[in-house]
Amino acid sequence: MVSEYRIHGATGEWEVVIGLEVHAQITSKAKLFSGASTEFGAEPNTQVSLVDAAMPGMLPVLNGECVRQAVRTGMALEAQINPWSRFDRKNYFYADLPQGYQISQLYHPIVGEGEIEVELADGSSKMIGVERIHIEQDAGKLMHDQHPSFSYVDLNRSGVALMEIVSKPDMRSPEEAGAYVRKLRSILRYVGSCDGNMEQGSMRADVNVSVRKPGEEFGTRTETKNVNSVRFIMATIEYEANRQVDVLEGGGTIVQETRLFDPDKVETRSLRSKEDAHDYRYFPDPDLLPLELSDAFLKECRTSLPELPDAKRARYRDELGLSAYNASVLTADVTTARWFEELLDATGKSGAEIGKAASNWVISDLFGALNRLSKDITDSPVSPKQGAELLSLVADGTLSGTLAKQVFEIMLETGDDPSSIVEERGLKQTSDTGAIEAVIAEIMAANEDRVAEYRGGKDKLFGFFVGQTMKAMAGKANPGVVNELLKKALG
Repeated sequence: MVSEYRIHGATGEWEVVIGLEVHAQITSKAKLFSGASTEFGAEPNTQVSLVDAAMPGMLPVLNGECVRQAVRTGMALEAQINPWSRFDRKNYFYADLPQGYQISQLYHPIVGEGEIEVELADGSSKMIGVERIHIEQDAGKLMHDQHPSFSYVDLNRSGVALMEIVSKPDMRSPEEAGAYVRKLRSILRYVGSCDGNMEQGSMRADVNVSVRKPGEEFGTRTETKNVNSVRFIMATIEYEANRQVDVLEGGGTIVQETRLFDPDKVETRSLRSKEDAHDYRYFPDPDLLPLELSDAFLKECRTSLPELPDAKRARYRDELGLSAYNASVLTADVTTARWFEELLDATGKSGAEIGKAASNWVISDLFGALNRLSKDITDSPVSPKQGAELLSLVADGTLSGTLAKQVFEIMLETGDDPSSIVEERGLKQTSDTGAIEAVIAEIMAANEDRVAEYRGGKDKLFGFFVGQTMKAMAGKANPGVVNELLKKALG
């Protein structure tokens, strides 16, 4: 059972109710209604078409790839796909919105209800409902730090395609919200519909928070806009929930409003009063026909979906014999999963025969090295093919575990293949019984008192003799052969 998250106020316990509106930039080379580029990092106002700038007479043309990616995302969430949807105009006036309206989908979204299962720290899981996914165009960006008395406008983002993924108010703690965003990001990256880069603004969340006494009706919510990291989303919830409790217990009322999060002060501040739908004067966009999806199109979208994280995790447990922890770590991000799959393919083996050894090596040795080097797996100095070769050298007895670690460190420094390192540096493990027996004899002669103690019943001394033998042979002796010959000599 999940431990309940409660805020303890002067008047008793309060429950937090959380809903998230995640804005995910759709993976597409062109914008939603124009052919302008969506590449990140370009000079301001260099990726703006006449449509994006709202020049008179310019008509939007829908980008079919953006539709396809939204549908595939809905299918990955096992959500209802609406074969008929419609675009609406959301009217408001702001300096970074050239048209004076945003093309969105309020009344008839392309994707309906779905759900996401999240895993929590205590090992439990919870289903979080998804209310809808609709497609809309992004606004531009105001830049306030370019001039002492003016704000500049960059329209490069104007018209970029977004999916707004609206959750149900099912989350009850910062931890649940963090787990939801991480899982959603993972699914989007597997599907390929969004790169999930929160630092670049490809994925951001509007955080809706309210508080209530347990069992009572929902309270008045506030919406904190454009929060761009999981850590900040969790911090927003914690701060805003505590602020609302303080207001209510002080005799005040919560105002429905839009707020912003200050990451430096770790607090939220009021931005403007929250508008209702009627304030935006929504109406169907007269320049765009309703969107109708054919059965053939929907079938292609479904068949194009990859194996998703939950299915992959279950397969790793069932077919590879991995622990729940290892399977979860290796499937959490699509780049890790792809690297691991390439590693398995390169070994030429299948199932539990290689799965456990490969997973333990990736999670312990490779991840440890990458963390030390401040790299992620896409920048790994060791390729999946080289990793598979190293594992094979351990499996066939060429390398002991100790030697494998030495070889791995050299691989990280040089980028050389493990087999060439073993050959050039003479790091091959030996199973030469004659050489090992000679070393054992020397160690026993130098430690006659300990030999006598061992034979007198001190079995724990066996580890001492193993360690001395391996040390004398610079870790190159086959541990299995060492154990066998030592038992015979000491017996």
